[in-house]
Amino acid sequence: MAEATAGVPGDIGHPASPRPGVDEEASLELLTTGELSVEGRLVGASNATLYCTITAAGRQAACVYKPVVGERPLWDFPDGTLAGRELAAYLVSRAAGWHVVPPTVYRDGPFGPGMCQLWIDADESVDLVELARNGEDPRLRQMAVFDALINNADRKIGHLLPTPAGHLYGCDHGVCFGAEYKLRTVLWQWRGKRLTPAALAALRTSHELLAGGALTDALAPWLTRTEIAATRRRVELLLDRKVHPSPPADWPAVPWPPV
Repeated sequence: MAEATAGVPGDIGHPASPRPGVDEEASLELLTTGELSVEGRLVGASNATLYCTITAAGRQAACVYKPVVGERPLWDFPDGTLAGRELAAYLVSRAAGWHVVPPTVYRDGPFGPGMCQLWIDADESVDLVELARNGEDPRLRQMAVFDALINNADRKIGHLLPTPAGHLYGCDHGVCFGAEYKLRTVLWQWRGKRLTPAALAALRTSHELLAGGALTDALAPWLTRTEIAATRRRVELLLDRKVHPSPPADWPAVPWPPV
């Protein structure tokens, strides 16, 4: 794994679907160049998670800033940083047109380098517990496949961000991309079922970008070679079996607490 430096997502791949309502390019520019002002801390988070405003050239937005200095060491994710894994999840989401992770960059801030991600105002009228149990929502099903690809070890109900416009984002991807299978999620309702054509298309694009090197090169500063190779193998396995994965036999299937 190369030394992690401040990074801005490049133009990797050709998204398989139109981008959702946010202006992604403008958001990335604002997140990268804007001035961060810390407004408060999200106290429910296990690592330092700061709510900020970011301002540049007369534009302003809310964002989440997670400085590396505020991370707690994890025995099962000893390499790199959680902030780097958050960026890696965005790179994968963006490259193949999954569009399930809000615009994210890695940059310097008031407390040093870390992850900076656009704040998503979730639709508060949506019952997240009911949403997480829905077995018919294609947005949720696509996210379940994305989580399998990145080996998400912490997909909680509270990490689902449905927008008033109807798009569904996910957040908190710091414990993803482990080399060993450790998928832990509240989205098991499709286990063993056939993958949808949309999921297979996104997986094929992901595989092409990983095999071709473009996405591999983009992930290299943030993940180990072993983790990138394991990501490629997971994509190949999903494409070969064409079904949603089942819970691991030697790992808790659902994060705790699940919300």
